[in-house]
Amino acid sequence: MARETLTREKVLDAALAFVDQHGMAALSMRKLAAELGVEAMSLYNHVRNKGDLLDGLVARMFEAVPVPDPDAPWDVRIRGLAEGLYAQFRQHPAVLRTLVAEEANPRSPGALKVIDSMLGALLDAGLDDTEAVRAYRSLTGLTFGAALTEETGLAGAPLDRAEPVDDWFRRMATPSETPNLHRLLPVLTDADCRQDFEAQLDLLVSALGKA
Repeated sequence: MARETLTREKVLDAALAFVDQHGMAALSMRKLAAELGVEAMSLYNHVRNKGDLLDGLVARMFEAVPVPDPDAPWDVRIRGLAEGLYAQFRQHPAVLRTLVAEEANPRSPGALKVIDSMLGALLDAGLDDTEAVRAYRSLTGLTFGAALTEETGLAGAPLDRAEPVDDWFRRMATPSETPNLHRLLPVLTDADCRQDFEAQLDLLVSALGKA
């Protein structure tokens, strides 16, 4: 039986599945090659190095976001794209956490179509070029930040701390020293991050409509 042809997309999809299951730290070319049933050196025909691999993983997340109909209302397109990115960030938390420490870019034609679609929707909202770019950065920052907050906890503390961050805040926030934080702490620690994201997205889209 002929061996299935290896492609960059197959390498990246296997790497994404591996990272989802084992974490980014466990990923190596040797282990990835074993998952694919090939020699490690053959992978370098498709990914140049670790940076290229990470860029590819980010690109695959972007490519999984459905590109909306360009004739749909601009705000419907913005919501769909932002929610799609948020879902991808939440589906692949190991890649999300790695992005905090390492610069990566979604370098693929499919990923660029997602970015282009969002920029097009912002231009259709009546923004000029500078405003559209600023709004794009705000939307991607909101999406990334919301997913990261949901993944890491109240204040984005590392997951490997001995004491959970919510417990630390409950212990340290006192009525005398930090009265506002103490008052709102039950709401902060019991928040629904998904609902928070949707509320923040509503505010941002509403503001864009008034720009």
